[in-house]
Amino acid sequence: MEDSARGFKFLPHTADVMIKSWGNSLEEAFSTAAKALFEIITDTNSVAPSSEVDLKVCGYDLENLLYRWLEELLYYHDSRNMVFSKFQVEYIKEERSSDERQYCLYGRALGEEFNKDKHESRTVVKAITYHQMKIWMENNLYYLTVVVDI
Repeated sequence: MEDSARGFKFLPHTADVMIKSWGNSLEEAFSTAAKALFEIITDTNSVAPSSEVDLKVCGYDLENLLYRWLEELLYYHDSRNMVFSKFQVEYIKEERSSDERQYCLYGRALGEEFNKDKHESRTVVKAITYHQMKIWMENNLYYLTVVVDI
């Protein structure tokens, strides 16, 4: 049985961190994966949701979309020193044009600039990987696993 209140857990991995995330929808599973990513970086309970970043990312399949979503959040952390505590994925939908299909996500992340006097510095996340990435549905829940390089 999964801890539904948290929506994610960390699985054993030899050198990196594997996240297993779940939710009642794909959007919720992507949101909890983002929360888990920032739990690796800091204690998200100490992060005030005072700044909002709107995000739209697209990928050629759901795994690529997950990669790009987490990579975009990591970009804001690395380039703007942001840490986030709340994530709202409004929608994930398939978009088709005459020559291609892609999946797009629209959402937002809420947080603030990292402050060493306020926020615990945990582990540096170097990158998101495709290693052991998987997205599936089981017992009416959406699950995903993703490994982050630390």
